[in-house]
Amino acid sequence: MNQRPPIPPPPGPAVAAVRSYKLRRGRLGPASVQALDRLRDRYLPGDLPRPGRPLVVEIGSGMGEAAVACALAEPGTDLLAVEVHTPGVAALVRRIEEAGLTNVRVVEGDAVDVLHGLPAGSVSDVRLWFPDPWPKSRHAKRRFVQPATVELVAGRLAPGGRWHLASDWPEYVEHALPLLALRFDAAVVARPAGRPVTRFEARAVAAGRPTQDVLAVLRP
Repeated sequence: MNQRPPIPPPPGPAVAAVRSYKLRRGRLGPASVQALDRLRDRYLPGDLPRPGRPLVVEIGSGMGEAAVACALAEPGTDLLAVEVHTPGVAALVRRIEEAGLTNVRVVEGDAVDVLHGLPAGSVSDVRLWFPDPWPKSRHAKRRFVQPATVELVAGRLAPGGRWHLASDWPEYVEHALPLLALRFDAAVVARPAGRPVTRFEARAVAAGRPTQDVLAVLRP
């Protein structure tokens, strides 16, 4: 069965030369293909940001469990979920439809391009939960948190905006903290009660890897 074309990202610069993710091959089942055909236009982010509503950007929404849980818990907030893998996008739009949500938009693409396409100061929060850790030191350049992305996120956040990072790899947190400190007041915090448990976190806990949360608040 042929896969459907991906949901296009908003206009922006070319994808960064060093990507923070590795594309995984995966086939779509009939239900996923039908969901993308039926729902792709409904959940495109063309109407974001919307005046008077906070905008949260979730980078790497995976299969969408956390995005849907947060959208249900925060009906007054708009959520833009960004994911590079088509099966995850298909799963998320199906979850959105089943939950009857109107405050979630989805884009399939590189988060760097998506952030470039948003207006400066338009985002209240950025969530980066369990990104690809690239644990080997020679791969550290592929982690999403880099000086350039710190500047990019800082430019899209409104004054006092927050960047919430969660990871089960201590090396990632150690890597991220000094970089976030370039523009943010960043610290390891207790796990926020409102952060849903993702499948990645459940796997980490089962493997004996404790998770850490970092909250970074944009400095004036």
